[in-house]
Amino acid sequence: MTEGHTIVIMQGDQTGQELLDEALRVLSPSVLPPHTHFKTFDLSLENRRATNNQVTCEAAEALQQYHLGLKAATITPEASDDVGSPNALLRDAIGAQVILRVGRRIPPVRPIAGVHAPIAVVRMAVDGAYGAKEWREGEGLDQIAYRTQKLSRRVCRAVAEYTFQYAGRSGAKVFGGPKYTVSPVYEGMFKEELDAASNRHPSVRYDPQLIDATYALLLETTGEPLVIPTLNRDGDSMSDLVLKMFGTIAGAESVVLSLDDDSLQVCTVLAEAPHGTAPSLYGKNVANPVSMIMAAATVLSYMGCDQANRSCRAIRESTLEAIYDGVRTADLGGQTSTTEFTDEVIRRVGAKLAVWDALG
Repeated sequence: MTEGHTIVIMQGDQTGQELLDEALRVLSPSVLPPHTHFKTFDLSLENRRATNNQVTCEAAEALQQYHLGLKAATITPEASDDVGSPNALLRDAIGAQVILRVGRRIPPVRPIAGVHAPIAVVRMAVDGAYGAKEWREGEGLDQIAYRTQKLSRRVCRAVAEYTFQYAGRSGAKVFGGPKYTVSPVYEGMFKEELDAASNRHPSVRYDPQLIDATYALLLETTGEPLVIPTLNRDGDSMSDLVLKMFGTIAGAESVVLSLDDDSLQVCTVLAEAPHGTAPSLYGKNVANPVSMIMAAATVLSYMGCDQANRSCRAIRESTLEAIYDGVRTADLGGQTSTTEFTDEVIRRVGAKLAVWDALG
């Protein structure tokens, strides 16, 4: 991505929007690379209804054009004839293939399973059980339910390639995989692409495991960073487990990615927090903004320039150091308000960047 960037900002609902506002305070002009602009869309439930989802379509078009997005949590109404969730529309617009969620330790939160090193789950963003055709035939106890689902080699290749790219950057081991022994044709396609990606990245450690063995062996992992490639539904449950293993989801962000078919490089990024709109915390200034701040930092990491990478590192380090030094919201056992926590992160980011500049 060349110099001069536009980040598509997608506003949301309730506490989700409040936390987006906090993250945007961290992304001040002093942190952003030159010629960085925001293009904002109101994806609140009220506005999605008022525009009959037109605003979501406009946000999706902007994301296709500018390739960088930061989204607040949004309400999904229950009625099937309502506007639904904007997430599926946005993912379809950018041809999303990968969802990345990283579990990481937040000092001083005690991890449940004794894990210390980060564990990343690289999940298919489409295909599989989601969107599958379902129907039933027969009556009574003889009734049978059917489901037709699909996998595409394009998505399998993108997820496999990104898994090994991410593992190579983070010094992690690729661990896990599909249940290809039971499903050699369907899930076997994913295993084939993982093996091919391993051949393209011989320096990355590769320990293929069946999905059920992966769950079991995770209980024994401690200090080794892992990257776990998964099918769509497997990754949905796997990421929930992994994030909880670290004692809190407060430090995790969720990133939706699309890769170019030819170069197999990331071309579009949409980052958000993995939690919902938290209506019980709305307006109380007590919610934890860490996930949303980490999501904002992640967008910077995909800009492809040194200043953005430095700012990303400064934001991540400052956020975790603040928690380590006792600046914590109530969910982490502290008494710091949402805005006070963000103020402290902003102060630390400014100091860190100034010191780095002084040291050259």
